[in-house]
Amino acid sequence: MVDLRWQAGPDVSQFRRGDVMHAAAFKFVSQYRTHDTIDVIEIGSRDVNGTIRGLFPSARWIGLDMIDGPCVDVVCDAATYTAKKPVDLVICCEVFEHAANWPQIIDRSFYWLKRGGKLIVTCAAPGRNAHSAIDGGDLRPGEHYANVPICELVRVAVQSDFAVQLAEQKDNDSRMMATRK
Repeated sequence: MVDLRWQAGPDVSQFRRGDVMHAAAFKFVSQYRTHDTIDVIEIGSRDVNGTIRGLFPSARWIGLDMIDGPCVDVVCDAATYTAKKPVDLVICCEVFEHAANWPQIIDRSFYWLKRGGKLIVTCAAPGRNAHSAIDGGDLRPGEHYANVPICELVRVAVQSDFAVQLAEQKDNDSRMMATRK
């Protein structure tokens, strides 16, 4: 098993602000950066406004998204995806507020991970303004949006048999790192 605790990785200052997704989410994920060769499933992988992939330069990625685009390998609903083999890490950044079925996605991701594998999630907490998953602009007619309180994120992760290692709600952001038991 690869150790995904904080390790020396790329200097995050090398990324121009325009290349980085939501800065607080990027900073949270950077705690777990590694140069190790790991297998990763990224939920909501379409690069709309930057990506965390530079934090894991040796990773083998499978990018899942509902819409085709840059960094997407499989167009699908993550709640129905079946991984071909267990992975070391599942990352989901800034997606759950756009997905009514986020609890099912967390539950499904448990089965994608190796024992001891990590799930890293960032999403909008109460107080963040609604925005589109398509381009970050205004919501489109019929588009789902609901901020996710950290207590709900933790409740669903524990119910799915994850061991929550870190959970915080700060400045309209919910962030969690959990491991598969």
